[in-house]
Amino acid sequence: MGETSVVDVRDAVVLLGSFPALAEANVRINAGELVVVHGPNGAGKTTLLRLCAGLLPLSRGSARIMGFDIEAERSLVRASVGFLGHANGLYLDLTAGENLSFWGHVVGANREEVTAAAVRMGLNDRLLATPVARLSAGQKRRTALAVMAVRRASLWLLDEPHAGLDAAGRDEIDALLRDAVAAGATVVIASHELERSASLASRRIEVVGGRIIEQGER
Repeated sequence: MGETSVVDVRDAVVLLGSFPALAEANVRINAGELVVVHGPNGAGKTTLLRLCAGLLPLSRGSARIMGFDIEAERSLVRASVGFLGHANGLYLDLTAGENLSFWGHVVGANREEVTAAAVRMGLNDRLLATPVARLSAGQKRRTALAVMAVRRASLWLLDEPHAGLDAAGRDEIDALLRDAVAAGATVVIASHELERSASLASRRIEVVGGRIIEQGER
């Protein structure tokens, strides 16, 4: 019995204006993998993640994410995917705790699950009661990752998830991602920090100039 494909991108071309941010990209990621997408800044890593999250249209080619066609079933893709980009996607006027509670309500998570996610990412009572707009960059990142854990997405797409965090925060993220995979999620990380991210991943995809130039074991 073959492995289940979570990401199946074929001959994908994505244009940003007239610029081909992805050019004839072919990527296959199977369920339960933890994959690092590596490459220099501007290589196309973020574009690939945003395509897989249903946030960018294809100009040519095809893509199926979680079995859904990225063009015809984009709303279903978005419901199955958790995307964390450079922006944290938080409601700035709500507290960290209110952000977690909101998403917990949306996905039907219980109070214990919400509390566990907050504890895991080092969000104490003081931080949970603080409006997100007043949090530091690292604290916002921790809150966003706690939201990811609460949402229980099947596919996690993270763009430079370690940015803005101290060493302890980075270690907590690594543990969270390993736990997510152990619980059945598929995780894809875009990073230019190959040494750290590769220690997490079972496989590496290298992107240069919008082209996939290597896919293999780390």
